[in-house]
Amino acid sequence: MNNLTKHEQKVSKEDRLKLLKQKPKVIWLTGLSGSGKSTLANELALKLHNEGKLVYVLDGDNVRMGLNKDLRFSSKDRKENIRRIAEVSNLMLDVGVIVITAFISPFIEERKNAKQIIGEENFVEVYIKADLRICEARDPKGLYKKARAGEIPMFVGITSPYEEPINPNMFIKTDEMTIQESVDFIYYNLEF
Repeated sequence: MNNLTKHEQKVSKEDRLKLLKQKPKVIWLTGLSGSGKSTLANELALKLHNEGKLVYVLDGDNVRMGLNKDLRFSSKDRKENIRRIAEVSNLMLDVGVIVITAFISPFIEERKNAKQIIGEENFVEVYIKADLRICEARDPKGLYKKARAGEIPMFVGITSPYEEPINPNMFIKTDEMTIQESVDFIYYNLEF
C-alpha cells in the first residue's frame, strides 16, 4: 500500500455533475429476502429514468454472479460483499450516477461502514420491512423453504440474524403499502 499514489483526473466530479445535471445519491435498500427490495429498486429506477435521471441498480444476486462470485455466505464474506458494494457505489457516485442498491445487508456495522465509505451526505438508508411470514409466503426464489429444510445454512432471518436499522432515513412496510405507494414515498422524500 505504501507504493500507491492517487492520480487526479482532468475531468472533475463537478464537471461530470454539470454534464448530468443531477445530484447523485446512493439509495441503500436493506431488508429480508422477499421484502421487496429488488422490485422497489427497479420500479424506482424506472421512475427516475423517466424523469431524465441517470440511475443504476446494484442487485444482490446480480453482483454475486460477477464481482462477488468468489464470496460465500459466511459472516466474513457477507461483510466483504457489502464493503465491495459500498466501494463500487462510491465510484458510481463519483461519476454522478444515482445508485440504488438492493441487498439484505444484514449487519448494522456493515451498513455503518458502507455509509462511511459513501459519505453520510450521499447515503440514504431505506429499510424495506415485511413480516417474516409475509416474506416466507412470497418466497420468490424458494429460499425460505430450503432454509427451513436445512438445505441452506446461515440463511438470514432463519438461521442467521438480520439486525434491523436503528434510525434509517426511510422506513417502508411492503406488507402494508403497494409497490407504487412505496416507490412514491421514496421518490418524494429524496432530494435531487
